[in-house]
Amino acid sequence: MSRIAIQPQLSVFLDNRPGMLARMCQALAKAQINIIALSILEAVDHAVIRMVVDKSKEAEQVLANMHALVQRHDVIVMDVPNQVGTLAGIAERLSAAGINIEYAYCTSAPSPSAGSIVLRTNNFEETINALS
Repeated sequence: MSRIAIQPQLSVFLDNRPGMLARMCQALAKAQINIIALSILEAVDHAVIRMVVDKSKEAEQVLANMHALVQRHDVIVMDVPNQVGTLAGIAERLSAAGINIEYAYCTSAPSPSAGSIVLRTNNFEETINALS
């Protein structure tokens, strides 16, 4: 593994209806904020968008101006090889160290040799030690 860092993640609660994601993404783009990683969980009446952005404080302000409920949590973001078994190896190492993965999401294109994974665990320091 190359880069492992603790970074802020924004959890944004939006109404689950057409156009809400577009509105949020347009507002972030207008403020020159890049979305690095994204996960969307849907429920009947709302969606929870978890995202890592390049300017989290500015993004929080943009989202607050939209009257969106935003929560900030730290997560671990790490670069990983884009190959079969990478996540299995990470999960095995964390399990052996007694670390629980609360949630994870990742991104990679089919052709590049690397991607990124976002992890929320019950112990960041031990997670970094187990994966370093």
